Amino acid sequence: MTAADRAARTTAADQRCLDAYAAAGGPDVGAALVAVGGYGRGELAPHSDLDLVLVSDEDVVLGDLAETLWYPLWDSGSRIDHAVRTLPEMVAAADADHRVAAGLLDVRHVAGDANLTLRLRTTMLAQWRRHARARLPEMRAASDQRHRLMGELAHLSVPDLKESEGGLRDTTTLRSLVATWLVDVPAAELEASRQVLLDVRDHVQALAGRATDRIAPEMWSDLAPLLGLHDDRAVQKHVREAGRRITHLTRLAWRRVDGVLARPASPQVARKVVLEPLAHGVALSAGEVVLDRRADPAGDPVLLLRAATAAAEHDVVLAPATAARLVRECAPLPDPWPEEARQLMVRLLASGRGLLPVWETLEETGALEQVLPEWERIRMLPHASVIHRFTVDRHVVETCVEASALIRTVARPDVLMVAALLHDIGKGGLTEHSIAGEPVAREVARRMGFDAECVELIALLVRWHLLLASTATTRDPDDPATVEQVTARLRTAEALSLLGALTEADAKATSPQAWTSWRAGLITDLARRARAALDTGVAPPALRTDEVPVPADLGPDEVRFDVERVGDGSRVTVVAHDRVGLLADLAATFALQRLPIRAARVWGQDQFGITVWELASDEVDPALLRTKYATLRSGRIDAGTRFAKVAAAGDLAPTVAVRPEASEHATVLEVRAADRPGVMYLVCAALASLEVSVRSAHIDTLGPQAVDVFYLQEASAGALSDTRAAQAAHAVRAALGGA
Repeated sequence: MTAADRAARTTAADQRCLDAYAAAGGPDVGAALVAVGGYGRGELAPHSDLDLVLVSDEDVVLGDLAETLWYPLWDSGSRIDHAVRTLPEMVAAADADHRVAAGLLDVRHVAGDANLTLRLRTTMLAQWRRHARARLPEMRAASDQRHRLMGELAHLSVPDLKESEGGLRDTTTLRSLVATWLVDVPAAELEASRQVLLDVRDHVQALAGRATDRIAPEMWSDLAPLLGLHDDRAVQKHVREAGRRITHLTRLAWRRVDGVLARPASPQVARKVVLEPLAHGVALSAGEVVLDRRADPAGDPVLLLRAATAAAEHDVVLAPATAARLVRECAPLPDPWPEEARQLMVRLLASGRGLLPVWETLEETGALEQVLPEWERIRMLPHASVIHRFTVDRHVVETCVEASALIRTVARPDVLMVAALLHDIGKGGLTEHSIAGEPVAREVARRMGFDAECVELIALLVRWHLLLASTATTRDPDDPATVEQVTARLRTAEALSLLGALTEADAKATSPQAWTSWRAGLITDLARRARAALDTGVAPPALRTDEVPVPADLGPDEVRFDVERVGDGSRVTVVAHDRVGLLADLAATFALQRLPIRAARVWGQDQFGITVWELASDEVDPALLRTKYATLRSGRIDAGTRFAKVAAAGDLAPTVAVRPEASEHATVLEVRAADRPGVMYLVCAALASLEVSVRSAHIDTLGPQAVDVFYLQEASAGALSDTRAAQAAHAVRAALGGA
């Protein structure tokens, strides 16, 4: 059954109604029979009702026309949903209920006074546009409530083609949004997906022999030959893809509506386009991430990931037109990826709830295939287990969202996030998915540019991502062999910690039943006992120092910046007379220039402080750095005010820990916090306020998380006392916005 079949059914129904109206003596002036709802849109399914309204001018007396009209239709076997209203009553009903108003946008003339129908349509559209700003919030609330109640069509085991999120009801909502003239929706994409669902519904009703919008599990295989597809899995993918596309368009449209409603209503005048820079080549315009005039897609293979990450981290829309342009024009990523690309991918995956809409845009525009071609293995793949809430691909995205909340608990958040992305990549074949996924994960991690050790760690996590859950719930916890089963496969505390976080994220993304307090307790206890059986002493990274030549004429207040191009970034070596607060001023200098810090090393050399900074920018001007540094030292810029941040709801709290076992000569402070401009400055300034010297440091950025290790001494040399170490940790935590 196709659109042509529906058109034929609609034409036949129109003829029956026209004949009945004529037989009942319906007038040609002052009254009209109109179709609304699905009938008005020409969406008649084999068992659909005919939604009809007999409408008249206020001064026209219809008498018993209605009864005379409906009986012949009932006698013909038609199922009708009918009403009789005057034109003012129609307007009043629309004013009282947004659902009535939206339904009357599709009113269609069937019989009688065509001019009356035209007046009705014109009035309804004018009223809808006039009151759109007031109506849309309640329409949004009703839509959200329906989605929560009915679930998402793309993931339901028994999807409702009409009421589910991504169903036919949402296509009607989108048409109503377009009718406001406030936002637009890609008409061709929407219509193609709508026709897919209408075709499927026709076949579902024909198979069921009654009016229904639900696809029962046993229907999938029966639908395959009717739709010209080879098996039930192909049918599921066909239907769920259409539903997901409608869901994506719906969410995108409502995000744009939110942006429109957030702006004050004003006369229709041309607005100046404002671009807020977010990253190199990427800007924010009207709530959507777009490219700025500096963007060079053909010469910048990382631009797609940069735009996607900016959108996800700011929780804004990645403009579909921008993503589509980048698919067409962006240079392919080299193999292996540059470090910036890998870091951006990790930050994208760890962006929390902002990941989902951006990932959907990448999928819908074909951009994801360029970045991760292996994704096609699991795209729209249904889970074999009914405990799963989502298809495999959506489950993986949800796992990344859950894992993003756990990055403070592991030493390698970048490894955790990529393992979360790839943990189910082996599904869809006959081989057990953790076994099939291991070599795929190894190749993807290698291509992303991870070093050999991390590649093997990611592959290990994918191979054994079910180990903790299956062992904890199926083995005797008191049997020593239970712990041995875990430690024999993981062997390091780092791998165990990462697997614990991945297990928790995977279970939470599956369903609430997969991470009950009982299951969580079993898994946590097994991990605790396995950790006790392993060497838990993970030393901070070794510090590397080099002898740097110091100019003999370097004055007490002078500083020297040497810049060297390194790959896709720069290495800046800074020499200055050592003092408490030097590191804070240098960190603020780079932050004020918006120069992303990838890593840094600092050490003392005689009376000088030497710092080497690895920056993710190849446009570093030493003269500008000297000027900005001098401005800071003079007090004309207050870096503390500039970089202070009030913690927002949902932010991950920073963690600050003293590591007494790490050094005999210094106090080691380990800091984990969100990677944002000024983090290092805030830490160093807090320490300087206590007259604590940073004698050496290892600064690193792992995806969205700064992982910094500071070796501290008193200004007079020597490790901090326990009291002073606690004061330092508290001051750093407070400076970063922690409790």
